[in-house]
Amino acid sequence: MLILSRRASEKLTIGNNITITVCKVKGGEVKLGIDAPASVVVMRDNAVTQAPKTKNKPRVTSP
Repeated sequence: MLILSRRASEKLTIGNNITITVCKVKGGEVKLGIDAPASVVVMRDNAVTQAPKTKNKPRVTSP
């Protein structure tokens, strides 16, 4: 596991096409923005472990 320190508005890149931006840090909460191609499924860890086994596509929401 790679552990990085970032401040609000700083970014990190994974591969050539995924960018993660630290949008806001407040108390014990961090808000991240994830820019990835539509072919990449992005889910929270708890959503993966509790995801129902359906054929529905993941829902994408904008802030």
